[in-house]
Amino acid sequence: MALWRSTFIFSAMTMLSRILGLIRDMVLLNVFGAGGVFDTFVVAFRIPNFFRRLFAEGAFSQAFIPVLTEYKTTRAHAEVQLLISSVSGTLLTILTPLTLIALFAAPAIMYVYAPGFHDNPEKFAIAVELFRLTFPYLLFMSLTAFSSSILNSYGSFASTAFAPVLLNITQIAAAWWFVDFFEGKQQIMVLGWAVLVAGMLQLALQIPELWRKKLLVPPKVDFKHEGVERILRLMLPALFGVSVTQINLLLNTIWASFMQDGSVSWLYTAERMTELPLGLIGIAIASVILPSLSAQHAEKNHEKFRNMIDWAARVIMLVGIPSSLAMIVLAEPMIQALFQHGAFSARDVEMTAWALRGMAGGILAFMLIKIFAPGFYARQDTKTPVKIGLISVFANMLLNVVLILTFKMMQWDAVHIALAISSTGSAFVNAGLLYWYLHKQQVYQFGSHWKKIFLQYGIANVVMVAALLWTIQFYNGDVSQWLRIIELLALCALGAVVYGIVLLLTGFRPRHLRHD
Repeated sequence: MALWRSTFIFSAMTMLSRILGLIRDMVLLNVFGAGGVFDTFVVAFRIPNFFRRLFAEGAFSQAFIPVLTEYKTTRAHAEVQLLISSVSGTLLTILTPLTLIALFAAPAIMYVYAPGFHDNPEKFAIAVELFRLTFPYLLFMSLTAFSSSILNSYGSFASTAFAPVLLNITQIAAAWWFVDFFEGKQQIMVLGWAVLVAGMLQLALQIPELWRKKLLVPPKVDFKHEGVERILRLMLPALFGVSVTQINLLLNTIWASFMQDGSVSWLYTAERMTELPLGLIGIAIASVILPSLSAQHAEKNHEKFRNMIDWAARVIMLVGIPSSLAMIVLAEPMIQALFQHGAFSARDVEMTAWALRGMAGGILAFMLIKIFAPGFYARQDTKTPVKIGLISVFANMLLNVVLILTFKMMQWDAVHIALAISSTGSAFVNAGLLYWYLHKQQVYQFGSHWKKIFLQYGIANVVMVAALLWTIQFYNGDVSQWLRIIELLALCALGAVVYGIVLLLTGFRPRHLRHD
């Protein structure tokens, strides 16, 4: 029950964040439209966001939480405080000069990550300015992720899950209330300032709880501290291993910068839609189980370790498969209902829907990566995910080249869908290899009880898709946006009800998801 309670808290806060994130994207696309200056913001913000997930929420958290959990389980509180102090000092020593170097080298960095923008000097200059505004977000968010990792290890998830809400609120406020005070390119700069303010607010949110738990200690630079050395050894390979998805998405952004105007925005919007179920369940469960898996490994309780991964896999597949299929079936109504307003045109709807269909196929794989990877990091094995990550990135690049050439030969306008399909394909390669190595190392494998689970899930999903395909003909896009949203919610509710009823008819019961 403790895992369910923690997952529920994290999911509730994440749901609030995702809903506000959806509203934020609706507002931004309504104000700026797809393409043009909004493409520059997406690219500029993706770079610090990429490094945030690479350093902070990715490699750092996966390396830091197992070590911190071991200290918390086996050592005195004073030693935990010393570890936290030494790690925070090390983080600041690394990230502060990195931030300064990035600000100085902004034009060169932007040329590498969005080379397609260089042919448009004005667009390139705006992207560089936005990058300089948004990159310091990395420093604040790294410290926020550091604080969140500490609180998660102590079973506190509410404030850490709520923090992303502040980013959405600041950007909504910027677009609604402040953009009209500026003209020209300065309007998009308002979003850059909003990102910077959000980073400060997210860090400030963690401080009171750290203080109450007597974990708010001054930073101390000590690279020779035993815990710091272990974290750095684990972190270096994990820098790549845990962030393969982000690396692939960044590579896709580079490709998209050479494509027709709007491609970056279409892919961004599709990616944001797939993050709804991924953030609600996948990231929530991954954040909850890593400290628990680390504790089970420290206690050498291998059976509970396996059971925890098995429980997470059952929940992930229960939600991930129908989410993926529903988004593929409802892609166009979903994008039209939520985003077709203001500067976001009917063509933007069509192009984004194609991207969503390509990317939604990988929702299950993205979720499974979130629960299989902690099975390695909790055991302080960072090398295996790196090997798998290299293969996944190579698969993504190969698929990009093959599919882009194929769609160009077909003279298809929506070439950007090749990038979305490549992300999905490489995600399945990643998830499949993670599972194969867990099986090979005798850490986890699907047991005989999964035959019945796969059958129940399979029947329920087939019936749900049939129901959605039949009812989608009644969707009417030629009404107001609010009525379109109501129709979309009705379709989603129908799919969920049909899915749930069929599951119950096949013998599935909620108690089967209980974790002892």
